[in-house]
Amino acid sequence: MSALRWGRGATGLGWALWPAGRPGLLAEEGALVGKWGCRRSSSARPCEQDRRRDWGHAELLEVLEARVRQLQADHVSEVTAKQVDVARLPGAGGSQPPKKVQAGDEDTTLEFSGRWAQKLDKEKIEMQERKQQWEMKLQQWAERQARKQQLRVEPQLLSGQLADRLKHWEHSTPRSPWKEQLALLLQEAPRRLSCKEEHGPVDRVSRMRRESQQQRLLSFLECCMLVDQLPLAHHVLVTWHSRSRQRQMLTLPMYNTVLLGWARKGSYKELVYVFFMMKDAGLTPDLLSYAAALQCMGRLNQDASTIQRCLKQMAQDGLQVQELFTSLPLCKEDKAALLRAVRQAEPTFKPPPLSLPSPQVNTSPLLRNVYDKSHPASYPKQHLPLKTLKSLFQQQLSVEMATTVTVDSVETAPLLTKEVVQARNTLQKLRTSWEMELCLALRQTKASEARAAREGRPSIFPYLCLLSEGELAQLLLQTLQVLPLQGESLLSLAQQLGLRIFSRHVVQKKQLNDEVRALQRRYFKYLRLLASDTQMVSHLPRQYWEALGMPEAPHEQPWPLAVVVQLGKQLAEVLVQTVKMPGHLAQRQGTHNLIPVLYHVYSFRSFRQIGILKPHPAFKQLLETAAERTMTFEAAEVPMLCPPLPWTSPHSGAFLLSPTKLMRSVEGTMQHQRLLESCPPTNLHGALDTLTQLGNCAWRVNGRVLDLVLTLFNKKGCPRLGVPAPASEAPRPPENRLSTKASPERKVELRRQLARCLKVAREMHSLRTDALYRLSLAQHLRNSVFWLPHNMDFRGRTYPCPPHFNHLGSDLARALLEFAQGRPLGPHGLDWLKIHLVNLTGLKKRESLQARLAFADEMMNKILDSADKPMTGHKWWMEADEPWQALACCMEIAQAVRAPDPAAYVSHFPVHQDGSCNGLQHYAALGRDSVGAASVNLVPSDLPQDVYSSVAAQVEVFRRQDAEQGVQVAQVLEGFISRKVVKQTVMTVVYGVTRYGGRLQIEKRLREISNFPQEFVWQASHYLVRQVFNSLQEMFSGTRAIQHWLAESARLIAHTGLAVEWVTPLGIPIIQPYHHDSKVLISGGIQSLSFSSTGDTSQKPNILKQKNGFPPNFIHSLDSSHMMLTALHCYRKGLTFVSVHDCFWTHAADVATMNQVCREQFICLHSQPILYDLSRFLVERFCSGPRSTNVRVARLLDMLLSVPKTGTFNLEQVKHSTYFFS
Repeated sequence: MSALRWGRGATGLGWALWPAGRPGLLAEEGALVGKWGCRRSSSARPCEQDRRRDWGHAELLEVLEARVRQLQADHVSEVTAKQVDVARLPGAGGSQPPKKVQAGDEDTTLEFSGRWAQKLDKEKIEMQERKQQWEMKLQQWAERQARKQQLRVEPQLLSGQLADRLKHWEHSTPRSPWKEQLALLLQEAPRRLSCKEEHGPVDRVSRMRRESQQQRLLSFLECCMLVDQLPLAHHVLVTWHSRSRQRQMLTLPMYNTVLLGWARKGSYKELVYVFFMMKDAGLTPDLLSYAAALQCMGRLNQDASTIQRCLKQMAQDGLQVQELFTSLPLCKEDKAALLRAVRQAEPTFKPPPLSLPSPQVNTSPLLRNVYDKSHPASYPKQHLPLKTLKSLFQQQLSVEMATTVTVDSVETAPLLTKEVVQARNTLQKLRTSWEMELCLALRQTKASEARAAREGRPSIFPYLCLLSEGELAQLLLQTLQVLPLQGESLLSLAQQLGLRIFSRHVVQKKQLNDEVRALQRRYFKYLRLLASDTQMVSHLPRQYWEALGMPEAPHEQPWPLAVVVQLGKQLAEVLVQTVKMPGHLAQRQGTHNLIPVLYHVYSFRSFRQIGILKPHPAFKQLLETAAERTMTFEAAEVPMLCPPLPWTSPHSGAFLLSPTKLMRSVEGTMQHQRLLESCPPTNLHGALDTLTQLGNCAWRVNGRVLDLVLTLFNKKGCPRLGVPAPASEAPRPPENRLSTKASPERKVELRRQLARCLKVAREMHSLRTDALYRLSLAQHLRNSVFWLPHNMDFRGRTYPCPPHFNHLGSDLARALLEFAQGRPLGPHGLDWLKIHLVNLTGLKKRESLQARLAFADEMMNKILDSADKPMTGHKWWMEADEPWQALACCMEIAQAVRAPDPAAYVSHFPVHQDGSCNGLQHYAALGRDSVGAASVNLVPSDLPQDVYSSVAAQVEVFRRQDAEQGVQVAQVLEGFISRKVVKQTVMTVVYGVTRYGGRLQIEKRLREISNFPQEFVWQASHYLVRQVFNSLQEMFSGTRAIQHWLAESARLIAHTGLAVEWVTPLGIPIIQPYHHDSKVLISGGIQSLSFSSTGDTSQKPNILKQKNGFPPNFIHSLDSSHMMLTALHCYRKGLTFVSVHDCFWTHAADVATMNQVCREQFICLHSQPILYDLSRFLVERFCSGPRSTNVRVARLLDMLLSVPKTGTFNLEQVKHSTYFFS
């Protein structure tokens, strides 16, 4: 055969071979390179056009050479002594290269010199400086032309040699038949461990960019495998391998990806060629490489001698045959083919039985008691039997396999008038037409991207093939449905579309790989731990799950953000260009033309011009008229219908099929995931078990509260109670038109009024939509039990994964939820319900628990009235700080007191215990600050200390002093300084709020006071924020010292070019994702997209953000550690426990037990030398090794070693502080 071509799976396309770009490589080593596309036969001569182009290049080379000599002609000795080294174009066909001008040709030189003598006299100095630049450009240009010519000609010259070689392989008895090439290659494989040894060290920026490109290429190759585009993957790999600079980017997993593809097709010859390239790249085959080769042999029933040599080479490389069956994530078919090959060489071989890895135990002193087997544990079970839980699993599995959930809207259904029916019919016809047109446009887009891939241009072709045209069209129509009237940025829309395709792809891949059946078998066994009618087992869910089988298959690596955005952008452009509607729908009389449904416009947001996709107002009007009562959510946006999977690793847990990150982060930020994957697995046990425990809490909807909210929601809302009004209730802009004689001041004022009205309308629309989603999901889940899987942010703070309906929302959102599993109130549960109600009202904050209980008894008539007649009675509940939660508590108390035996009443209501400015509590404990500790209830007292009231009182002292000295703003503020005015600023100062941010907070509070003179708002807020900071400095001196030490340490670390890292007391590795923006440009189409990322570690750290972020982030990591310790110990005692950061929830009967655990774990946490451990870690991380000689590092070392001194506060006092959390 004249040339080897790969034609399988690529109709109408052929593969031709290219050399690897190194002389003699093909003949000596057999390395092959392919090029997509049809090629001429090797005997074809270059066409006349190519010949003319070559001569044109040669003429240009001569001109450039002459110009260089001219620049050198200021001294004849230079010209004769030096010869310009110009790369020549190789000969092609019968064409002869032009004669080279000899450097020593004196007559030519003098001729040029004389011709340009006058000009050169003037340019001597300048030309000497530019000489080197000319030479460099000439050399680069000539090399490019030579490379192009070589690539065009060499395959034609070498294909005959290749054909001869293949003939020997196939039809004769040669010295080295092709069947033996693989064994020889494996024996000869060089042992260069990395490209760094060959090419020298690279800086951090280059390394990170290189990793980004490698990630993108590997993702492309893997995607090609999934959509059966193996020839395309091979072509791309070969193309990169044929270029020396790009070859350095290739990694062993890339070659292995293509190897596995050919192995599964039984294409042994192509597999050998990939091994040729691996050898040429200096890469050593690993276990997966051998597995690919052996399973290919097994599919082809290869002879035993070749397999034996392969196995022998494996042994010499230190790899065992048994590892092929225990250490690789291969499917059943792959393992069967592998076993056939091994038994060809070793007939008696038996694969080793699957053995579970030995369990590892976290030995942290803080978690020792959690994992202690010597003391009995009473882990709680679900309240549902095994059969019911299995049925719920099937329902959840169906939801996730469908990838979306359709929910009925809670908005009042319109009357089915003729206009509504007509609008719905029109929409249905349009959607049917759009779906067909989108499918056609998507097929055309795929064809275009396929051509780009064949020509070697960047392409998203395999990503477009992951879903069918119909599925992509449905996704685009869903996106069109929910676009707001004001539009959405193209960048945001593109990212959403790309991520949704990735999620669907992951779900489909798991279905194809038979992972769903394996998951079901394992999950049904796992339910025996949780079901109410099974035997009690003293295991944590993670431990039990790990004992049920081997670790899960490797997770799907997320696509690079550039790929996600490029894919989404391409689809968004298809949507814009395809979807059109009749012009008469826009009230254009007499027109039958089609008009676009989406428009691409530009707008300014925060002084930046961005592209926006905006729906036609007529289309939005059509949607409003049709008033369809359904909405679609992604499966991962809705609570689960069965207990979540236990978290067992950074990429395994939560939803059954939908991909979920353990540590949430801005899309494209990878350093958190790398840290988690590189740290010892036992370090994450505390976090994994906490997140599993939080997700295992079953919930149900409070139907009584939901009914009342829906009534108000459909009666134009009630903003005072947190029920948003529709946008139709927004204030209208002034309708009077400006006269031509209006003054400039009048025009400015009207513009401001209009902007204010538009801003309010947008905010109202956003709030209304958020409430609509929440209430519709609540109604959808009204009669169901559901679960909220959790993950965490980079500081360790935990959050529910479903975004729209969870317990982290507003007062209204929390009131809609209650525990699905009830617990009898017991002897003290009713008292805790009453105390909780008083806490929700905001009254009696500085009173004792006994006084709050007495107040609740006094108000019992109003409590019962609120429960019985919430909308028609005295409405006492509406005056509470948290009105909806207060109403729900009133209803629970009413049912309890009316029960025959209140102690036996089964309560589902969650009771909260809040920390007293928890950030200041941690600061006071870190610094052992006695004064600060007393202010935040770390010290036992008869009455609770309210730090916000204390700060307000101190500010009032300062104000009074200034007023006596005649300060006007201090006089104006008389009577207006309250706890509410300063609370938010005091709370957030601990978490790093600046004076500017604090001033805005206080300004907002002052504007809410109706009788405060508004002309003094700016002066008063500026004055008050200064006094709040002064008060905190006086009251919490130790806190300010620690904050300063943390901030300065972070600033000096960032100055050394690194981001701040630390490890929490529970072992979670943390890095701050604050870097200077890195910009990525995706050009082409309707708009070039430029997006920036602050999490790109190849960029320098943002020093200001690193400095300002470290103190609050470090404290957040401590409060999350305290919460996790409390959660794990409560779980061990059998309690139901959930949290909203520093607000802990449990059943009323268990509040006292939870409070005891909470105090004990706070003491345990702060008994550790936290600041000294932090100092030691930072010194080791940032001040050791070669860096230690740097001047900046020396200053950093001095700062890190000067740990703030601590006071004399005794932590044991916390154990007896009733109001520590209350």
